[in-house]
Amino acid sequence: MAAPATTMDKIVALCKRRGFIFQSSEIYGGIGGFWDYGPLGTELKRNIKEAWWNDMVRNHPPGPDGREFQMVGVDCSIIMNPKVWEASGHVGGFSDPMVDCKCCKGRFRADQIDETPCPKKPSKMVGQHADCDLTEPREFNLMFQTHIGALQDATSIAYLRPETAQGIFANFKNVVDSSRVKLPLGIAQIGKSFRNEINPRNYTFRSREFEQYEIEFFCHPEEAAIWYEFWRDLRHSWYTGLGLTSDLLRLRNHEGDELAHYAKACADVEYDFPFGLSELEGIANRTDFDLKAHIEHSGKDLSYFDAERKERYVPYVIEPSGGVDRSVLAFITEAYTYDESRASKEFMNFHPRLAPIKAAVFPLVAKDGMPEIAQPIYEEIRRQYPCQYDAKQAIGKRYARMDEAGTPFCFTIDGQTKEDGTVTVRNRDDASQDRIDKSRCLEYLRDQLHI
Repeated sequence: MAAPATTMDKIVALCKRRGFIFQSSEIYGGIGGFWDYGPLGTELKRNIKEAWWNDMVRNHPPGPDGREFQMVGVDCSIIMNPKVWEASGHVGGFSDPMVDCKCCKGRFRADQIDETPCPKKPSKMVGQHADCDLTEPREFNLMFQTHIGALQDATSIAYLRPETAQGIFANFKNVVDSSRVKLPLGIAQIGKSFRNEINPRNYTFRSREFEQYEIEFFCHPEEAAIWYEFWRDLRHSWYTGLGLTSDLLRLRNHEGDELAHYAKACADVEYDFPFGLSELEGIANRTDFDLKAHIEHSGKDLSYFDAERKERYVPYVIEPSGGVDRSVLAFITEAYTYDESRASKEFMNFHPRLAPIKAAVFPLVAKDGMPEIAQPIYEEIRRQYPCQYDAKQAIGKRYARMDEAGTPFCFTIDGQTKEDGTVTVRNRDDASQDRIDKSRCLEYLRDQLHI
């Protein structure tokens, strides 16, 4: 019998049951568009961010034709001078058309009402039945506004950043002047962003608070097309290398009529979730639009003098910009596996680099000297890898719990261990078992994880 289709309801239920993701402020009824990560989700998200930072910043591959380039990081503040957002166009143009329903009091994006279920009649879309009474569309700015200082007036207005990119652009000259770097140069950042979405939806995919990993890659204008292709292909292969290997992932180049006014080329890394095909990351050739905008509004010289070319120019920028939370959801969706033959019926087939827990150590029973053998093994493994120790319940239930958490290997100390010094190693993916000497558990794990 074929396995039942993966649905968002199944994924959401497992995420809550096992502590991957919770509704924020749930004990007070929750708050729309905000989510909390539990113990397993926190480890998974941290592993994804660390994999990105390691692969893109610390140990990035060489560029086209093997050429070398530099990558550095920044961590910019969430609240910036409001003039940054005026220069970037967010204050004047970062808005969506919205409509209100006078009947249900709901607020919806005007361009999405045909795909938004009505709160009163979920079987119908907004505007498709007699009870809907919609206002005319009007623009709604997506930035969260706040105030700085003791007085709240027009001069104290500030915004929570809607993206991480502008902090990098504003610090371009600081980085170049302080770090002895030269172009081509990538500046990377991971951080929170905020958008007051009219209609947050699809679980954690479209939220009001979210995290991004983003690179602004500065290069000579004549080389921008080559670097664009490099980053486009590298970012797609990064996802496949960490387990998004099914036909649910695709790389889609934008057509000319899809491009933003500042972009010369753009591609999306997309994933086909149960709710539909959606963007994980965009890779764009933003030309020199952003730096020139900040030059104009700040009056500062953000051009770059290229000593090798003996030329001064405003760099072009290639921007790979991805959503961390969207990536978490994609890796969870891809890892979710249904197997009728298992006690848990469900298990998470995470890539070893991403698995929240790398190993578990079980004494078969909590007596007969087995815990005394198991405890030192656990202590040795946990110094290098996230590991759990569990001496309770039947062994099948313990395996099932680790399957749902996505733990690649479980080491079990049993009666035979006392006879010949070997332990049982269980593989998560196929539930196969092997026996190794108890002294080799850490070595075995290190060899199998390849991390």
